Amino acid sequence: MRSIVCEQPNKFNLVHIENPLQKQGEAIVSIRRVGICGTDLHAYKGNQPFFSYPRVLGHELAGVIEWVGGNPDGLKKGDQVTVIPYMACGECIACRKGKTNCCSQMKVLGVHIDGGMSEKISIPYEYLIKTEGLSLDESVVVEPLSIGAHAVKRASILKGEFVLVIGAGPIGLGIMTFAQQEGAKVIAMDINSKRLEFCRQWANVNYTVNASGTPMEAITTITGGDLPTIVFDATGNRKSMEEAFRYPANGGKLVFAGLVRSDIAFFNPDFHAKELTLMGSRNATREDFVHVLNSIKSGSIDVNAYITHRSSFDQMIGQYEEWLKPETGVIKAVVEL
Repeated sequence: MRSIVCEQPNKFNLVHIENPLQKQGEAIVSIRRVGICGTDLHAYKGNQPFFSYPRVLGHELAGVIEWVGGNPDGLKKGDQVTVIPYMACGECIACRKGKTNCCSQMKVLGVHIDGGMSEKISIPYEYLIKTEGLSLDESVVVEPLSIGAHAVKRASILKGEFVLVIGAGPIGLGIMTFAQQEGAKVIAMDINSKRLEFCRQWANVNYTVNASGTPMEAITTITGGDLPTIVFDATGNRKSMEEAFRYPANGGKLVFAGLVRSDIAFFNPDFHAKELTLMGSRNATREDFVHVLNSIKSGSIDVNAYITHRSSFDQMIGQYEEWLKPETGVIKAVVEL
């Protein structure tokens, strides 16, 4: 079968490898869609933490089960599925507490172990979720939207709160969507005016702020001088994440949904005076996946507009560099098999 391998930074190769073997406890899935996210783009450029080469990328996956052995979930050949790509040990303290999304021995498909940028993949059946009633396009975006849903769950939003979301990429857009479902008044902030327009049209946010201007003044005006009680940073940018400490209200929360390979510094007296709560949000749980799946089924999320760019498997290597350019306007790119 064919597989695309990131051999080293800035280099993909299309290779032929053996088909996966049938193993008890696992299923063989024919991959039909692969979503491209910031993790993949950073890995390609050589600045993704926890990464080694060569590596088959791809953790946003949708496909059809080709073979599966006996299992308690009723999975069978022909089922359309999405994949939970976070392989947890099931034994560490996080797993024992049900927080498999931050397992101490985490192996993420396409990051720590080879992912799904292949025609087929073998994966333990407990990491598959049937997506009956969804299209393949809808199935492949369940994972990135689940990351946003998980961050919102972490924050425990109250109806009517002002929530600032910094970063209008796929994860930030998911956070905006699910924050609105909780009744928040959402402020989207980014340096890209086209992305902010997308936030207004797709996520129907209440307010937008261009970070290239005078963001503190704009946010203060919007909130009537109070500042947002919850701030999410989904940029994965060190400078943005450090600046984010300025924006929460006294007694507020700051949630880092993005990841950067860097130390983050902040001015402790201000952090202390505001009694801020700083939170990390990593990956998502099965419950988050189910929540997103049901939201898509209800029609509250427009997946067609969320996916802005496409490529066939054969043409992906040639398209990848274009997707890295801001002027291309990529929100979510998907590879079709």
